[in-house]
Amino acid sequence: MKLQNMRDNIVALSALAIGTFAMAGVVGSGAYAQAAGAEARGVHALSTVMVETICPDQVPTSLAAVSTEVAR
Repeated sequence: MKLQNMRDNIVALSALAIGTFAMAGVVGSGAYAQAAGAEARGVHALSTVMVETICPDQVPTSLAAVSTEVAR
């Protein structure tokens, strides 16, 4: 039973280390920054379309202005 526990611990620590190095590689390569920028542009585009659809006569600067309309 102890050997199984030790083996499980080794596998868990190895997976944690590999995952940490993989995440560091993604962040260090610039791919994370590029993906985050693309996501931000996509969210901004989506919010702009929603605002124009819900309130075509006024263009608020954020979704907070239309949150009451969305809740209805």
